[in-house]
Amino acid sequence: MIYVVATIQLTPGHREAFLTQQRNLLPLVRAEAGCLEYTPSVEVSLTDSPKTPPRDYVVVMHEKWESLDTLRAHAVAPHMQAFRESVKQMVVGIKVEVFESA
Repeated sequence: MIYVVATIQLTPGHREAFLTQQRNLLPLVRAEAGCLEYTPSVEVSLTDSPKTPPRDYVVVMHEKWESLDTLRAHAVAPHMQAFRESVKQMVVGIKVEVFESA
């Protein structure tokens, strides 16, 4: 089992536009061979006055794949290439972390 945590930093004020594009992508990715989970998330506060406020310019993707091969196929899928092109002006940076079951 392969786990992916992708932290996507967006230009300020573009999170909702990014999420709208991503919602259109979700069914395509979830239909890919080997995709077990593909879920976007945003930060929330645990208390009324957190020491570090939630970052409203970040989206974190939580992914689960059957194997590295299925993850690699996902990375080059035509719908992923089209998605990256459609959001490239909104994205400042991406950190992708890949893990396997221990």
